Amino acid sequence: MDDQNKNLILATVLSFIVVLVWFLLFPPEEQAPGIETAEEQTQVEGTAGAPTTSGSADGALGPGGDGVATAQTEAPAAEAEAEAPRVTIDTPSLAGSISLGGGRIDDLQLKDYHVELSDDSPEVTLLRPQSEPEGYYALYGWIAGTNADPEAVPGADTLWSLESGDVLTPDTPVTLSWDNGQGLIFRQTYSVDDKFMFQVSQSVENTNDSAVSLRPYGLLRRHGEPSDLQNFFVVHEGLVRMSDGELEEAGYDDLADYDVDPREGTPAERIDVAESGWIGFTDHYWMATLIPGDRPFRSTAKYYPSPDIYQTETVLETVEAAPGETVSVETQLFAGAKEGETIKDYEDAGVTRFFDSIDWGWFFFITKPIFWLIHWLHSFIGNMGWSIIAMTIFLKAILFPLAYKSYASMAKMKELQPRMEELKEKAGDDRQKLQKEMMELYKKEKVNPAAGCLPILLQIPIFFSLYKVIFVTLELRHQPWIGWIRDLSAPDPSSILNLFGLLPYAPPGPESIFAIASLGVLPILLGISMWLQQKLNPAPADPAQQMIFAWMPWVFMFMLGNFASGLVLYWITNNTITFIQQYTIMRIHGFKPDVFGNIKSSFSRKKKAEAKGKK
Repeated sequence: MDDQNKNLILATVLSFIVVLVWFLLFPPEEQAPGIETAEEQTQVEGTAGAPTTSGSADGALGPGGDGVATAQTEAPAAEAEAEAPRVTIDTPSLAGSISLGGGRIDDLQLKDYHVELSDDSPEVTLLRPQSEPEGYYALYGWIAGTNADPEAVPGADTLWSLESGDVLTPDTPVTLSWDNGQGLIFRQTYSVDDKFMFQVSQSVENTNDSAVSLRPYGLLRRHGEPSDLQNFFVVHEGLVRMSDGELEEAGYDDLADYDVDPREGTPAERIDVAESGWIGFTDHYWMATLIPGDRPFRSTAKYYPSPDIYQTETVLETVEAAPGETVSVETQLFAGAKEGETIKDYEDAGVTRFFDSIDWGWFFFITKPIFWLIHWLHSFIGNMGWSIIAMTIFLKAILFPLAYKSYASMAKMKELQPRMEELKEKAGDDRQKLQKEMMELYKKEKVNPAAGCLPILLQIPIFFSLYKVIFVTLELRHQPWIGWIRDLSAPDPSSILNLFGLLPYAPPGPESIFAIASLGVLPILLGISMWLQQKLNPAPADPAQQMIFAWMPWVFMFMLGNFASGLVLYWITNNTITFIQQYTIMRIHGFKPDVFGNIKSSFSRKKKAEAKGKK
């Protein structure tokens, strides 16, 4: 392989390292677009904007409004919510309650998921009441229109009555009601499936002699950023919304940087959705999303600087209730775990592009197939670690025809290396002559020196895609492999610093300056597998390149030491299969590599060179 192609390989690998380290240190910022709409916000101050002590619902929460939230103005609603009766939620997947104070879904735990790996760890809590730290809840209400008193629509501190149902289960919906005393009776009926989708029916019964018009809305409100925010470029956390087929992702800092919308009185961005969409907040593994369905609505994301509140809203078109008529609107709320198969089932049931709420990244055309391949293999194998190994074998089998040509070319290059060394000695410092004679040698022997680059170029996007799948998707969280590897989404817990558990003290944690030296079994095997594979490749002619390639396996060993075990397992498997393939193909083509013999020879040559230098 000539210097030009060696430089290409070197540049490719070094670029991969630089890009990876750059993204680790400087995560890219995400931008979020917005569109203006609607004009009726001045009459609904307090209904859906910031919490206020005046307006349509005595400090209610809702869309619109031009006040700025303060901690003091939220106090009445928080007290009402804390003291209000509750309706229990009990499904195979969810536990929690709905507060009759505002009719909020503000207490939700995920039964199948625990905070830590141990079984006695508490269940993951997704939604929390406003009165607790990191309050996070869903709320539904109405904006007053024609012939409707803005002071007499339900709000955040409205005390609803339980009309029917005692416990919300997949078989028993519950209905809340509130009579405003002015001829309007509001009802909210909640139902839920056995996973994470709520059906919300908002209705209003008009007992007056004149028609009334109102606009139904739903909102998700989050008090402060989540304490477990990753702030890592690989996974998106924050706003996620779909607007007529356009996906938008924005971090919490992006929401805070929105321009102030005068109709909202706070940083906000609105989008008029014409056909279908959804909006909500996504965490690493969990998500809450408002889903109005296939209808026009206004999608709004906003931020209240004081007291640090993030909010998403869906405001539907105006409905009119004639005298004696009851009108209702059906929407959905997803609140649960981002299980790939479950999310896809909801998309198949009609939620537009809901599968894209999972952050598949730039290489989505690779990450999605890899996810489904691992998921499919796991359905047969039953162990995610062995599924990753099986997936790697499958990918290597697909790429084998290309790899065969590459390794055959490299075998020929390895065989020609002594003759290339002779050419180098004859050419001396005349690099132009050396290049010309090497090209003639390649042409005569029918060797393509660039063929060895192809497997590396293909591995990089696959590596990034698999890293994305392992880090982002829920399916590998807390999944064991063998022995000490009990969580493939976490780094190898073993450490060379305590002789892999033989010494009676714990290795340093990730916050320690010694963490980089705390290598586990898998990272060490990774370094060894890369080193062995490298021994089959033709050595670079340039001494500086030789040194860089010689150090590369050990640099990767330390660099990937704190990566997810599943990713390191893939890399080890890939290196091992590559070594076997390359070794076998080289022998088929007449070259008999002696890896350990080459190692001894390299030490011998080094000693001879040192001895010669001393003389």
